[in-house]
Amino acid sequence: MSSPAVTVPYTRAVVNAMRKLYPEVLADKSFDNTGLLLEAPFDPLRRQMNSVLLTVDLTKAVADEAIERNDSIVIAYHTQQQSLLRLAAEGISVYSPHTAIDCARGGLGDWLADIVTGTPAEVQADDDGTVEKEINGSPAKNSPTTQTPAESERSLSPLKRPSYMLQHHPSQLLLKEKALKLGNKQHRRYPIQTTKVPGYPGAGMGRIVRLSEPVPLTDIIDRIGLGLGNPKGFPIAVPQGKQAGDMMIRSIGICAGSGGHLFGEMEKAGEEVDLLFTGELSHHEALAAIEKGKCVICLFHSNTERGFLHSVLKVQLEATIAEEWERVRNEERAKEGLSDEFVESLNDEHVEVQVSEFDRDPFGIMISKAAV
Repeated sequence: MSSPAVTVPYTRAVVNAMRKLYPEVLADKSFDNTGLLLEAPFDPLRRQMNSVLLTVDLTKAVADEAIERNDSIVIAYHTQQQSLLRLAAEGISVYSPHTAIDCARGGLGDWLADIVTGTPAEVQADDDGTVEKEINGSPAKNSPTTQTPAESERSLSPLKRPSYMLQHHPSQLLLKEKALKLGNKQHRRYPIQTTKVPGYPGAGMGRIVRLSEPVPLTDIIDRIGLGLGNPKGFPIAVPQGKQAGDMMIRSIGICAGSGGHLFGEMEKAGEEVDLLFTGELSHHEALAAIEKGKCVICLFHSNTERGFLHSVLKVQLEATIAEEWERVRNEERAKEGLSDEFVESLNDEHVEVQVSEFDRDPFGIMISKAAV
């Protein structure tokens, strides 16, 4: 007897978990292809593991990794058509959260803000994104506000998400202690561009951080280096005639990935900052910034996104998928006419979330041996 299910049940649990954590309604659909891009049907002759692979870029190497691992689904920020087709042939689904994670409260923008400030403190915001006060702890859930006071209060309750993790490995205790000493600065933060979706206070693209007192640019560089895995180097730009050690920073504009357009919108809105922190800017955008006295830090596009997978998303998904998988299993077991193979898949309690070992930014830093 054939199964009535359209998709692999574990895949449905993963997609439900992603939509619960980072609602697709927050994504910028004007350019971003967000959601379930590839939906593989349940095939009793080729059943995948109850596992999900997280990646920023769905390259050929990552697709090969997912096939070798026999994952049910890949969650990727950026996809390549050739890799999508290859996974489709292997019965592996693909989901893209991209700008939903960028925009969500407690998402990628706040994770980067945690790093540059050295603290996971978050600001409370009204529906329009206006900052009200600074609060301690983790950001609020990305659930829409509702009409009753009790439900509205629940929507602003703390979301259990880890604060930023250094080196992507919790064993790096000395480095973590060092970075925390650099940070823990009182600050205000709010989105550069507040979401137009009602009911999601504090959500929006990018973040503006305003510190209560200026800190040396070199301290912020240290925090970023420690928080993002101690890269061997990354581009910075300071105004001509100045050195990095000369610069004091009191305000920071943050955008994961490519920040040029969003920073342009920030300037149009009259928001001035001392430092632009992003993955990439064009030559002319960086030149215009330093001519205005600003500093720029770029890490290459995906290097501002990848650490979030290790530090936040993996931990969130492990807990949320477990809940959703139990719910999906109970719903499916209540149906009649299930095949033995389908029932067998529902009896599998295993839940696994892994971050790709092959995902990396296409650019790297080459250091001359003479300079070492």
